Amino acid sequence: MTVHVVNHTHWDREWYRPMESFRARLAELVARVCDQLDAGELGRFHLDGQTITALDALEIRPDLAGRVRAHAAAGRIQVGPWHVLADNQLVSGENLIRNLLTARRVAADLGLELAPIGYCPDAFGHPADLPRVLRGFGLDTALVWRGAPPAYPRFTWRSPDGSTVTAVNQGYYEPEVLWEAASAADRLATFRAKQAGRDADGPYLLLNGGDHLAPRALPAGLADGAARESTLAEYFAAVRDAVPADAVVDGELRYPGDWLTFVLAGTLSTRLYLKQANAATETLLESWAEPLTVRAGRGEAVGLLRHAWDLLLRNAPHDSICGCSVDEVHRENEVRFDRARQAGEHLVERALLDLGLDTRLAGDPVTDAAALVVVNPHAAPAAGPVTVDVYTAPGHTVGGLVDAAGAPVPYELLETEPTPLFCADLDILPDTRDTLRHRIAFVADPPAGGWAGWTATVVPGGPATPDPGVPGRTVTRGDWTLTVADDASFTLVDAASGRTLPGLGRLVDTGDAGDTYTYDPPRLDEAVSPVLRDARVHQSAVASRIVARAELTVPAGLTADRTARSAERVTIPLTVTATVWADMPELDWRVEFDNTADDHRLQAHFPTDAAATIWRADTHFSLLDRPLKPALGPLPEQRGYEADAGVAPVRSLAVLPGLAVLAPGLPEVQGIDGEPPSLAVTVLRAVGWLSRPDLRTRTAGAGPQLPTPEAQCRRRIVAGVGVRLDDDEASATAAAARRRAPLRAWQLRPGTPTPAPTTGLRVDGALVSAYKPAEDGAGAVLRLVNPTSTEVVATVAGVPGELVECDLAERPLGAEAVGERVPLGPYATRSFRVGG
Repeated sequence: MTVHVVNHTHWDREWYRPMESFRARLAELVARVCDQLDAGELGRFHLDGQTITALDALEIRPDLAGRVRAHAAAGRIQVGPWHVLADNQLVSGENLIRNLLTARRVAADLGLELAPIGYCPDAFGHPADLPRVLRGFGLDTALVWRGAPPAYPRFTWRSPDGSTVTAVNQGYYEPEVLWEAASAADRLATFRAKQAGRDADGPYLLLNGGDHLAPRALPAGLADGAARESTLAEYFAAVRDAVPADAVVDGELRYPGDWLTFVLAGTLSTRLYLKQANAATETLLESWAEPLTVRAGRGEAVGLLRHAWDLLLRNAPHDSICGCSVDEVHRENEVRFDRARQAGEHLVERALLDLGLDTRLAGDPVTDAAALVVVNPHAAPAAGPVTVDVYTAPGHTVGGLVDAAGAPVPYELLETEPTPLFCADLDILPDTRDTLRHRIAFVADPPAGGWAGWTATVVPGGPATPDPGVPGRTVTRGDWTLTVADDASFTLVDAASGRTLPGLGRLVDTGDAGDTYTYDPPRLDEAVSPVLRDARVHQSAVASRIVARAELTVPAGLTADRTARSAERVTIPLTVTATVWADMPELDWRVEFDNTADDHRLQAHFPTDAAATIWRADTHFSLLDRPLKPALGPLPEQRGYEADAGVAPVRSLAVLPGLAVLAPGLPEVQGIDGEPPSLAVTVLRAVGWLSRPDLRTRTAGAGPQLPTPEAQCRRRIVAGVGVRLDDDEASATAAAARRRAPLRAWQLRPGTPTPAPTTGLRVDGALVSAYKPAEDGAGAVLRLVNPTSTEVVATVAGVPGELVECDLAERPLGAEAVGERVPLGPYATRSFRVGG
């Protein structure tokens, strides 16, 4: 029945203050903790679960470094195991792995030892694959809270691949128990009684601290065996063998919470532009910069690659990527994303240059031919659409397109305009040339892990005019006929299967009286859909397309008492585009608009024509089944609870019977139990408060009541998804991977010959999650993933050397090499050292 008291702080790097304001206070806290440890007022202190707290403090107080190291070496200060406390659901699995790898490197640089505990209690729910990630770093425990099943104070948590950890469900915020010495004994007794109601046997964990609070020492007289200073590792050692055999929880932790234990599902869609930027930057680093750096053998680029990841990781904390901080924080987030992308694009350019593909357009603009290269980031053949800008000399235009064998290739001119072209580099004098930029699109099929070349013929003449289309509402391509409806949704008829799916992409706008944490429809809500104003049809050998112009007339905001949508209306012009590319069994749906309204949510609905009770979605490395639900669960009647919002995190794929929706960068999806069943993808949520105390869907505040006008997202909104009439696991997950990282095309430097097709890494039967430089500089690491429920055997080719299996921390699991055929169980991942 002993209470293990763990002195700690939970340090949000940025939240209701910007980062530098918080960091100044963090340095003060670290200095105070060192003084308390020196004086014996504290025995031990947990400096949150992230190494960036120590890094941030010591950057501005380097004089504290020796004291921090000494206390850490003596076991009095614990940090980690993470570099930052990320929102584990809104970042990729590779992001989580880089997070833990970075923590190891930073801890070593600072002379600190990482706490051997999977510490993440304040994340807004926990993904199904987290036990797998933790076990890959030798961590067999997890401290969780939000989203954990309230019935279990501790349990065995199991990932879809079978990985397990011992999980403890415990709130991290208990500073008031020991805050005042005079009342500490009574408050401790109350705490023990509350814990005994959850767990009759004990021992109990008291996390003595909270958000941004300096520690208070254990009052004299309490350390009598009933309470003692401890560490998380000691507590887990005491309870590790006391988990009931039947207390096993599978999959993600998004259970309805107990009192004040909010999952805060609205953070999945708050400031969606941040989620889109994060997904794009993760893809740039994971699918492009890392594999190309390995392919080019650019070992000297590892420092820049780590820097790009560090910038990206600093946007991963739950108050950053979730969009639930003050506006200043998220302006800085956007700058960090931009900086990470700048570094990533430089890495891509330099790797391509070393591989003989010079994408720097220096010299005289072309007058006869432009060499183009299309690069495939996937370890499998991939056919798909690409767009590329072809810059010609003035008075010239693109007259044709041929492949490497000289065969004509259909293409579509999308736009053309005069464009000054500037180029400069270490070996290129700065120069600006007048050019005509011609944006063209075509369907390419470069080989696995490699590239192929095409040649755009250039001829004299005035700029060609893009096809303006013709008025119309229906296009047919192959077996598919697509028609736009009066509400700007689409009906798809598939002649091969006889299926008709109306209402695809139906936009529904509702009010939102909530805050950055929680969607809250006003009492008197009003649902609005667009009205079609104009539609034009574009038909070419490359694509069939309908461009619909529509108007969405919505309330300007809320009434003064926030109980209804306002009588004042604003009209938002929309452009909704539906494209079917040649030989591609996929509908490309896209919406663009400038948001000029406040306090509303816009979702795109995609119904199926089959009965369903569940929907499937991809998480980090696995597919998960989730039940279809009403759009919103029952409203709580007691204070301190929240309603089931119905939404769930999706990496890039949501599936109903006969229908797959591919939505990278749009992580909030609802599987709605209706007639017919449908998937609702959130494309905008606009709110104006960090937290409010007057919600119906969450009956208590979740943070400071501060205005966040920029969370109204009055900006350009662009959202796109892919739609497939296919629910096969293997083909749907492969299509989602292609959607996350589409083919890319570049014009090569004038005078460069068109490159021949070149193959790289090829993996058949599985997906590649990572192909990256090894952390220790010895070769590379290849990670294979089977996200499906069926065992597969992957075949690997095109790697420089043998495969030696390793864990996620990149430690070899044996000395023997693995052959080219790699078995992967259901939902399995396997990692390998290559060429080291």
